[in-house]
Amino acid sequence: MKQIVKIIRKVDIEKQYKHILQLEIDYELSSLFSAMNEQNEGEIEKSKKRLAEIREELEGLHAYA
Repeated sequence: MKQIVKIIRKVDIEKQYKHILQLEIDYELSSLFSAMNEQNEGEIEKSKKRLAEIREELEGLHAYA
């Protein structure tokens, strides 16, 4: 029984983490859009780098499709 509870908790934690990463994607896309409108190359690269990191994290969770 303990193993089942442990598995369920792990799944719940992964779902929450995926949700947080989705929120981070939304934020970074918004930041990227603003940086592109301002033609701020430094911020554009920063946002693109963070988006790539988030994508890798999602792929690691088998959540990216």
